[in-house]
Amino acid sequence: MKAYKYLFSLTVPLSISISLFVKGASWFALIYAFLIIPALEFIFKSSNENLSSSLEQKYVNSKYFDLILWMTVLSHFVLFYYFLEISYQSKFDMALLGKIVSIGIACGVVGINVAHELGHRKSFVERYASLALLLTSQYMHFQIEHNKGHHRHVATPLDPATARYNESLYQFIPRSVIGSWLSAFKLDRKQTLVFGAIQVLLILIIYYFYDLKTMLAFILAATIGFILLEIVNYIEHYGLNRNVTSSGRFEKVLPKHSWNSDFIMSRLALFELSRHSDHHANASRKYQVLRSFEDAPQMPTGYPGMMLLSLIPTLWFKVMNKRLKVLGIANG
Repeated sequence: MKAYKYLFSLTVPLSISISLFVKGASWFALIYAFLIIPALEFIFKSSNENLSSSLEQKYVNSKYFDLILWMTVLSHFVLFYYFLEISYQSKFDMALLGKIVSIGIACGVVGINVAHELGHRKSFVERYASLALLLTSQYMHFQIEHNKGHHRHVATPLDPATARYNESLYQFIPRSVIGSWLSAFKLDRKQTLVFGAIQVLLILIIYYFYDLKTMLAFILAATIGFILLEIVNYIEHYGLNRNVTSSGRFEKVLPKHSWNSDFIMSRLALFELSRHSDHHANASRKYQVLRSFEDAPQMPTGYPGMMLLSLIPTLWFKVMNKRLKVLGIANG
């Protein structure tokens, strides 16, 4: 039963399917992601239970968990294709706008999230599948910056994707978007430019085979996708810092340098992304074996609820700065 629970992740592409294909339900994916799931977080308690060592080894070797990932990858590209077809055949109205938002959620919640998981794998197929997923959000440089930059500099002033103490979401997003691209460019100029060219080519292909309206719908959906990623970046490390050691270097990345959330519904929907503390301390661990740590700072709810909270800086600071003070971090 513990393994079957990850089938819940497929409810996210299902909600997007409903938005695309069910008449009058264009906004359902938004409602599901940011109303229904946060509501369920209040019903189902969080759990810090970890797998036993024997079960963990069994999970690592099981192809079942990879199968769920690949089912999600396939669903994403199928939904992306039908979104283009629907956009081409529809007039621009509130119904189409709802579908654009829905596929934007698919790009951010499904595409980038699964790309993040596969991008840490070693196989050629998995890493290129990760890039293909990132292409749908026009954010292919994420694989360069995240793996080579963010994981190295997280929770330091060198990381554009780490939100600073008392920095609002609206200050953070432009800084992170621009800074992350520049970081990727510095890390691998040739590859970053190649990725950029591929992204522009996709836009031109959509314009050629469809029309201007469909191209603009895609650009808007992709923008929603990477903005959702940046909101997640904001909540994952807000206000946390790695200390400088006597050697002048930053201390090793530890679970305490990422916000953790053990709320079960968003954990399952996001392939355990919210157990982010273990991911940063042990980047090669697969999603199904990520652990909860006692010394990891805890969010008061799951990711969707925290993302909504971050939209209101006054409330965000009131909740999160208090938690930082408890941790002994009062001034970023």
